[in-house]
Amino acid sequence: MAPLPAAAAPAFLFLSPPGRLPAKARLKPSCASSSSPSLAEQLEPLSRTLLHGKPTPTQHAPDPTWVNPSKPKPTVLSLRRHRRRSPSSHPSSAPLQPLLRAIRALPDDADLATTLDSFFPAGSPPSASDALLLLNYLHPTWRKSLSLLSWLRALPAGAFPLDTILFNVALKSLRAARQWPQAERLALDMFASGVPLDNITYSTLITAARRCRQFDKAVEWFERMYAADGVLPDEVTYSAILDVYAQLGMKEEVLALFDRARGSGWKPDHVAFAVLAKMFGEAGDYDGIQFVFREMREVGIKPNIFVYNALLEALGKTGKPGLARSLFEEMTAEGVEPNARTLTALAKIYGRARWGRDALQLWEQMREKKLPADSILCNTLLSMCADVGLVAEAEQLFSEMKDPVQGDVPKPDKWSYTAMINIYGSSGDADRALQLFAEMVESGIEPNIMSYTIVIQCLGKAGRIRDAVEVLEAGMAKSLKPDDRLCGCLLSVVALSSGEETEMVLACLEKVRSDLVKLIRMLGDARVGADNLTVELKGVLNAAAPEVRRPYCNCLIDICRNHGYPSERAVELFRIARLYGLYSKIHVRKEEEWSLDLRSLSVGAAKTAFDDWTKTISEHKEEALPQTFSVYTGSSTHKFAQGLATAFAAHLEQAAAPFHASESQLGSFISTKDDLVSWLQTSISSPAVAA
Repeated sequence: MAPLPAAAAPAFLFLSPPGRLPAKARLKPSCASSSSPSLAEQLEPLSRTLLHGKPTPTQHAPDPTWVNPSKPKPTVLSLRRHRRRSPSSHPSSAPLQPLLRAIRALPDDADLATTLDSFFPAGSPPSASDALLLLNYLHPTWRKSLSLLSWLRALPAGAFPLDTILFNVALKSLRAARQWPQAERLALDMFASGVPLDNITYSTLITAARRCRQFDKAVEWFERMYAADGVLPDEVTYSAILDVYAQLGMKEEVLALFDRARGSGWKPDHVAFAVLAKMFGEAGDYDGIQFVFREMREVGIKPNIFVYNALLEALGKTGKPGLARSLFEEMTAEGVEPNARTLTALAKIYGRARWGRDALQLWEQMREKKLPADSILCNTLLSMCADVGLVAEAEQLFSEMKDPVQGDVPKPDKWSYTAMINIYGSSGDADRALQLFAEMVESGIEPNIMSYTIVIQCLGKAGRIRDAVEVLEAGMAKSLKPDDRLCGCLLSVVALSSGEETEMVLACLEKVRSDLVKLIRMLGDARVGADNLTVELKGVLNAAAPEVRRPYCNCLIDICRNHGYPSERAVELFRIARLYGLYSKIHVRKEEEWSLDLRSLSVGAAKTAFDDWTKTISEHKEEALPQTFSVYTGSSTHKFAQGLATAFAAHLEQAAAPFHASESQLGSFISTKDDLVSWLQTSISSPAVAA
């Protein structure tokens, strides 16, 4: 890509005006609307006081380390690593071979003092070059490295002067073994012993903390590097701390550090650009992705496979499948061979975008070129086939994975079976889904909780409630612990069941979430008041992860409507859920149009939301209403998706509501004010509208 003439660069490199930092990083404008905020928007702050964020924990960036104001941070970064002390000639390991053989024969946790004392008698310590050579040979065994260093430090004062290089070699051994507590303890010993820490020491510590995912410690040592010792970071340290900041979500710190370094003349490497691409991708920041492209072109660096992979993954997360496809084509044109991670990223992108044709072309390209495949890639391809409905292609790949003759594809694991079960579950083929689940168990592969959830949901939709209960009970007998998603699946099965089968499902659910069963019983009891129902529902929602709270409410509303509970129960549930912010932003009011977005709702919840919405409209005076009303149910392009549009259209027809399907937008229903007001006057008899 770079250096390339302007004509050869991708068109999306020039969509934004040039600048050092992406626009989103420089300024975050507020999006004020000319219309007044909706009720959901007004209640959103209130919802945060009613439902807490547990049980999903939130991670915060660590508090910044105190910085001495008398030693401000330098503004110029070191552009090269400090020189290592190099011996005049490379020492020979021949004299040390007997000692090395003796050390290798010892257990990893053995104390080397006796062996070293026998080889280096008192008064003849090893030379600095021999000690360094021994430490390098012991690099794979960190315990022996520390034992050697301890023996050297225990020698009589002045017998062997310890310097920074020896500590750095030991620190690298600890980094390779991912022993962060030992590494930090050794660095603190250096401080206590008066051994200076150089930029290699700090770089090793910071990269060790990053490898061990001790990101707060990495930031702490980076700031200490500036403040305490005034040591300037080098290229390796800089790229590492950029990644740490990105992992912590400290986007502003990443951009500020990157911009300061670029201003001082630093040339970012492939690692730095990959870190930036990943960070912007995680944030869904397309302007940031453009910034990475511009910087790479300005620096004149040609992307390698790691940068391309990071950029592809980022474009996928920002919802730009077309640009990802163009980048992949550019990558192959530049002669960069895709690896398994490249193809995995592309398969995920095509699956999310429902690009069946492009997914099929990718499939055929892989088959023709015999591109590399690992378990992650094969499982991603199977999931992609589930997304776009490529059943035959998925069956072909799965068959090859099970064929012992095929050596170029991995054997199926629990994720492979789960992906195939999902394909059959999505297509409503309960028999094949259950058959494959049984085959998975018989082959000795323990199903994961996702496998159980998909099978139970598929059987529930097929009306095979008893089979779903048997699968669940068999799993619980094998120590399966249903999570929030599986409990939500069981709620949907309750909504689809009736009579004795309902009691069977509730009996299973009560073993893991008795509060859900208690709430369902309360919903069916006309004597329970709204206040008691609100308290119980709040307790249930607070005990569940935030991402399943709305699905729980959807299922509970479906249960109310499908099981003939008191007619007001579904409406009460919907309004309480709205109060808690779980159905926020489904109402949109503009001066010329009011709309209702039902895409995240179940069929029963959508009908309830529509009925409540029209009742709210009926309470407004006619002159305050807009000219157009619209309802959006969405229109999935998934081959097997059973969308909301058909069920909602039937509800509109049954209610004789004056909404008709939009010709320009699938899954959208439109009505004029005159038609809607006329219908409301006859069906609801609202005095406000009649006025």
